[in-house]
Order: sequence, then structure tokens, then C-alpha cells
Amino acid sequence: FNPRPGLKKWVEVGNSGVFRPELLLPMGLPENVSVIAWGLSLERPTMIKYGINNIRELVGHRVNLQMVYDSPICRLDI
Repeated sequence: FNPRPGLKKWVEVGNSGVFRPELLLPMGLPENVSVIAWGLSLERPTMIKYGINNIRELVGHRVNLQMVYDSPICRLDI
């Protein structure tokens, strides 16, 4: 696999992993519990496509709602 030519850098997609125990303890989970997570990580390519540098501008309270209204739901011209 080669980096996308226009980016000239690697982009992580399809990430997964195991939560570290210190992240689970504040949630009240016992120390002997393991939690895994996985996903497509579509946030990164979306951020690149729309020139967003901070993920909080894509999801969360800092989302520019005008961008959401003006952007098509699905883009296939990648």
C-alpha cells in the first residue's frame, strides 16, 4: 500500500485496539476487564476531503452546521 499521492503521507483507516486499564477504571469497570474497539475511522478521510484540521470541528459541539447543510450526504468523486 502506498500513501495517497495527493497527500504525500500515510493516513490511518480501519483502526482498532484495546483500551488501557487506566481509561476503564474511572468508568467503574473492574481491573480484570478488557475492552476492545474497532471501526472504519471514516473521520480522517472526511477531514482531509473537507480540509478540517481538528476532529472537534467534524463531530461535537464545534460543528459548522452550515457546512453540513451545504454538503452532499454522499460523495463518490474521491
